[in-house]
This record gives sequence, structure tokens and C-alpha cells, in this order.
Amino acid sequence: MAAESPIWRRVNTFSGPVPRSRHGHRAAAIRELLIVFGGGNEGIAEELHVYNTVSKQWFLPAVRGDIPPGCAAHGFACEGTRILVFGGMVEFGKYSNSLYELQASRWLWKKLKPKPPRNGVPPCPRLGHSFTLFGNKCYLFGGLANDSDDPNSNVPRYLNDFYELELQAVSGVKGWNIPETKGTAPSARESHTAIIYSSKGSYSPKLYIFGGMRGYRLGDLWQLDLETMTWTLPETKGPSPIPRSLHSTNVIGNKMYVFGGWIPILMNEDKSNAFDNEWSCTNSMSYLNLDTMTWNGLVWERQEDGKASSPRPRAGHCAAVIGSRLYIWSGRDGYRKAWNYQVCCKDLWYLETEKPSTPSPVFLVKATLKSLHVAWHPLPAAESYLLQLQPEPTAPASPSALSSNQLSSANPPTIVPLKELQQGAAATLLELSGTAGAQAAQSTGSTALFQLQSGEEAAHTHQVTSHVPSYIEREDTSLKKPGCNESSTENSVDQNAACVAESKHCPLTGPPSTTGLVHTEQDPTANIAPHNQMTESTVKSEPMETELSNDAAPLPPKSQDQDNTTPATLTTTSVTSTKSNIQMGNTELADNQWYDVGIFKTLYSEVTHYYLPPVDGKGNVEPTNAPDYEDLKQQALTPGAAYRFRVAGINSCGQGQFSQVSEYKTCQPGFPGAPSSVKITKAADCIHITWEPPTSPSGKILEYSMYLAVRKNRSSTAVSSSQLAFIRIYRGTKIHCTVTSSQLSNALIDCTSRPAVVFRIAAKNEQGYGPATQIRWLQDAFKPRPPPVAAPQSTDKQPLELPDSTGTLKTKTET
Repeated sequence: MAAESPIWRRVNTFSGPVPRSRHGHRAAAIRELLIVFGGGNEGIAEELHVYNTVSKQWFLPAVRGDIPPGCAAHGFACEGTRILVFGGMVEFGKYSNSLYELQASRWLWKKLKPKPPRNGVPPCPRLGHSFTLFGNKCYLFGGLANDSDDPNSNVPRYLNDFYELELQAVSGVKGWNIPETKGTAPSARESHTAIIYSSKGSYSPKLYIFGGMRGYRLGDLWQLDLETMTWTLPETKGPSPIPRSLHSTNVIGNKMYVFGGWIPILMNEDKSNAFDNEWSCTNSMSYLNLDTMTWNGLVWERQEDGKASSPRPRAGHCAAVIGSRLYIWSGRDGYRKAWNYQVCCKDLWYLETEKPSTPSPVFLVKATLKSLHVAWHPLPAAESYLLQLQPEPTAPASPSALSSNQLSSANPPTIVPLKELQQGAAATLLELSGTAGAQAAQSTGSTALFQLQSGEEAAHTHQVTSHVPSYIEREDTSLKKPGCNESSTENSVDQNAACVAESKHCPLTGPPSTTGLVHTEQDPTANIAPHNQMTESTVKSEPMETELSNDAAPLPPKSQDQDNTTPATLTTTSVTSTKSNIQMGNTELADNQWYDVGIFKTLYSEVTHYYLPPVDGKGNVEPTNAPDYEDLKQQALTPGAAYRFRVAGINSCGQGQFSQVSEYKTCQPGFPGAPSSVKITKAADCIHITWEPPTSPSGKILEYSMYLAVRKNRSSTAVSSSQLAFIRIYRGTKIHCTVTSSQLSNALIDCTSRPAVVFRIAAKNEQGYGPATQIRWLQDAFKPRPPPVAAPQSTDKQPLELPDSTGTLKTKTET
């Protein structure tokens, strides 16, 4: 009996250079990127194609290095941001046993030369083999060899040899090994599939091999325990899939999905096509629960509008898993012997297997008197997002309470722990990218891409109009999209790098940006302050790796006797709530009621109002699952009011769980905004930081204060955002400052997310200090910063720690 089916969805809208249809190609997933290589139809394809599943865009990265020749039916394994390619057919009758590595963080190809095994010969040239990666090893099994010395003829030989390829960390390989196995090994075959699965709570990985071809199609399932190296035929329950070859097998959760492939013609129910008298393709799908070893068949009914509800039959397609979605592309759906012609598909589909996961909390981009511009990180399996808010009454803080916590200036600068700052600043985190990345994203109107570090939380591009920040992040070896126009400065990044977007934070769409790209993210330590509100904070791109944020709290307002004091400590103002109903105009709102802001395809919303649910004649709220917002009454946001936000993803399988609640407040008039358009450039022994003045409703800007996060001690242990300590490194009226090498040597490398040096800057007018902008200058994740060194006391040459143009910490000699 067929199990309840997941849902297929065809991708009908995309942009960029779409690859020509083919079969025998392979695909791998890096975050939200689908990377396709090889295969062919009327010739073998040589290009590397990438599809961004968030921006729905195909592109051709500017690859460099030892670019491999085009190949088909090759091995393709992915680990982190590197991909390994082994073997395959490079031309008719000519097979390969070459090994290549692609570093997707730089789109750099490298030909590898692993050592041969001590107990045998290295793998022979082949195609149709399996090449599966787990841990620091790749496992090669089977395939088809050509024993003919004449390249124009083919003497096929099926293989069942088994090899291990030991990898080096990050890049490179050590060598081949032929492991000793126990039990009866699978029969020789090609065009089979292999996956590795390890159940939760136990480290006992197992290699599974299914199907293949050895003169006839196979439907057997084999298991190899990688701990004991023992082959077995596991016992399974349920109806097994039809024997097949050239199919795909992928794991999502604890399920192994088997789709498509060639099947014996006698098992094909549709025999209407006279040309399919030798073999036939299928679009049948089954999954194996790897915990219970139970097979389940999946079926789909045609949609009400008559459109296909699943991909048409095919073989030799590619498939890869991104999140909980299974993507397939192209493949051939038959061979017309009378025409001597391959019929290939050119469609892209994904299988929705579950509801979206729980998103991260909503973060604030900008606050005004009557609006809150909020955003959220994308989910791999979400098609849209439901945003809700809940009004929260606030108690205004008295000026005396704020000023009582101020500290007078001291020399040396006072250390200001973040926990003493305004906890709950309506804040954002902004990351500055390189010039090339900004130009690329602006010129294409698409999501830019950047380096993907294994284990790091990803961030994504978010493009917004000039009056609202737009977002991008750049890691140390950034990827730039092909066609990026490079800066000619000494700090420009590698022109051959490509822009690679990290999966969890890339928006679906966004208005074009005219000022640059900046990544925005909420600091979890932030809270609410009466005057700590976000203002316009657009960051222009410079050839430096910087991350900016407006999550520092505002500095305290100026008191009458404080003209010459230093705003060293930032105060905390609490927001109190009541259990009574909230009165908004003439509408009484329940204190525990959540209200819809809307359903969005984008990853942001400039919230100016929310919708009140329909009520019956007695004033009771009427339940509704799919409200028509045009018929609902709107409630506008009010100045100085706090609002709680939550968001949930929606896809074809339903609505996922809501995120954790975050709380932000609309502005109160008078205080200055946060400094914006921050730029960082590097000199020989210092860095220069510039910014643009914010708006100031109450008179001119009186001064700026810049702070640097420093170590409390010499420990290099990562600290949380609430444990950061700051010293003021600049106070004045100019809109630029210089940070010396001696100041940088004492900086803390904050490793709570991406390693970075943290700065904060805020502006002050006659009302006091407004919200601060936090700058996170991204550093090389693989080169930890050494303990601080004392500032030079003489003219002798001393090694100084200075970031280079990519933010990488390097030791240079002062001259």
C-alpha cells in the first residue's frame, strides 16, 4: 500500500543562463546552492553550473585552476565547501580515473594525486561507479571499465572492487586504501547508487547500495557496516522498488528516497509507445525508513487543473537535498532507436517532504515614529512567511533615572561591559561587504554569494531601497559572482572569486539597492529603550570585511551639568507590561492576542499596521484559517510603543512552528539616529573608519563616540555578546576616526558567530545619545588572533597584528 505522499513542486520561474538538457550529470548541495557538473547530450558538457534555490537564479561561476575536462557518469562527492570528482567518461569509449577537487569558496579547481594503496593497484578508469563521502573518507564501489585498447571500440567489464580514499582536512587527499571486508560483497554492477546513514544516538555508519546494471537491472539492497567492514543483505519490510539503474537515491532525515531510472520493459505498465521496446524510464518513487528498514511506495494524483503533479519519467538525472527538499534536474526520458536520438528533460522540480522548520527570531532593520522595518532569515523549505505581532504597553523612563547611571570621563578610557549597556536596544547587525560583491549584486539584481564555512551560521543577501539598509556578508575568502567589477585599490579581493550566498539568510526577493549591500541580524542581547530606536543605517561597501550593527544601546541623554563628561556607561531602561487589555485608539486589544501583519514572499516587512481579527455581534473574535486581509480592519502602530514579533514559514505541507518572540519599539521624537554608510579602509599601520551623520530632529549633532570591544583578560575563549567589554577610542565632532595598530592589538576577536573585531559608534544631540551602530570587522576563521601585545615604546621594529584587505590577521613589521 502506498504511503501518504510528500508533494512535488515544479520550479517555473527562474533567471540566468539555464544549462542545456543532459543526462549522466551529477549534482551536490552547498547550503542553498545546487551545483551541477558534467553529463551530456550530443557532446559532454564542460561547464560548472550553479542554481541558487533562494534567489531562483542559475549562474556560471568564474572557475580557475586545474579545470577538469567534461565528464559523464562520474563520481561526485561534497564535504563542506569542497567537491571531489572522480572518474567518468570523458569521450566515447574513453574513461577516466583522475581525481579533482573544487573549492567552492573560491571556485578553484585542483587536480589531486593520491598515493596508491599499499595492498593493491589504484582504481582503474571507469564510469557509473558510486563515490560516497563520510567523515574524512570517500568510498568507491563498482562501475564499468573498458578493457579494449582501441578507443573506437568498447569491451565492457562490470566491477565490484571497493576502495577508501582518505582526505586531508580542508583540502587535499592522502591516498587510496583497499579495506579488508567480511561477508559476501555485492555483485559487479554500474549505474547503481550508494548512501551512508548513521542513526541518531549511535556512531555506527552504514553504507547502503541499491540497484544498478550488469546486463540486466538490479533491485537488491546491500549494507556495509563501516565499523566492522561487514557486507550483509539486510532484511526489509514492505514492497521493494522495481529493479532499476541510472536512478537517484538521497537521504532526508531517516528516509532514503529512490526516484526514477531505467526499469525492465515488462514491468512498465504503459506500453503504448512502440519505440520503447527495449527499455523504459520510470517516475516511480519509494522510500526506505532506515531505522525500521521498511519500504513505502509513493503515488501522486493529477492536479485539479490537469497539470502534472510529479516529474515525468526519466533516468540519468541529478538529485540533491537542500534542507528538507529533494531537487532533481534534467535527465533523459527515453531513447528513440529509430531516430538515434536521446530525449532529455529540461525541467527542475523539488519534493516537499515536511513543513518548514522553526525560523530564528525576527530582527529589526529600522524603526521610525510609526513603523518598524523588520526582517527574518530564510528557511530552505518555506515558500512564504506569516508575520504576527502583539502590542506591549510600556512605562516611560524618567530622565533622572537615565542620567543617574552615567559615569564621568576617565583616563585611560573606561571599560564598558555590554551587560551595562542598554539591554534591548531596538537594533540590527550590519555586515559590510567588498566593493565587488556590492557591484555584482547591484548589476544583476540578484542574491550575491559568499564563502561558506562548515559549521558556521549562514547569512544571506537582502536588497532594499536606499532609505532602508540592504544586506550582505563577506567572509575572509569571499566568493564573488562572475562578472563582478573589481576595485583597483590594494584592498580589492580576488577577481576570480565568486559570490556564494549562505543558505539560511538569503531573501527570496527584494527591491534594488542604490547604496550597497549590508547583512542585518538581531543581537540576542538587545531589548527596548524609550529613545533607543533604529534610524536609517545604510552601509556602503568598501573592500574590507566588516559587519555593522545598530544593536548597541543609546548613550544616556545629556544632563544640564554634564557638558564636558564622557558618556562611558550606557544605561538600561526596562519596559514594563500589564495584564490588562491594551487600549489603542477606540479599539481594545487582548493582551495575549497575536495579530497578523501579513503573509509575505519576501524576507522583510515595513510594518506600519496590523490586522484586527473579525468579531461577531457579541464582540467575540471569529476563528479563521485563511483571512482575507482586504476585509479586515487595520490598526496603526503608535510612537513609543513596544511590539512583540514572531514569524512562521509556510509551504505546500503546511505552516511550521513560530519563531521565538522578539520585541521592538517605535521611535520617540528628538533623539538622533544611528550613524550610517560606514566604510573601513586599511593603511600601513592603522585603519580608517568613516561614516555619514544621522538625522537629528533636535538640533545639530554635538559629538560622536566610537568604542572598541577589548579583552577582559588574555584568555582567547569566545565570549557571548552580553560579556563584551568596550573602551572608547574616539570622541569628537568629525565623521571619521583612525584606529591604530596598538589599539587593534588589544581588540577582542568575538567568535559568537563569525570571528570579528567589534566597534560601536553613536551620535549625540541636545536630547542625548541615540542608538549606536555596531561594526563587526570579519576576521579569518582559521587564524586565531594571538594574545594582546603592548604598544611600541621605542622606534625599534616590532611585529604588529594588522588585518589585511580581507580581514585576515597577519603579522607585519613596522618600518
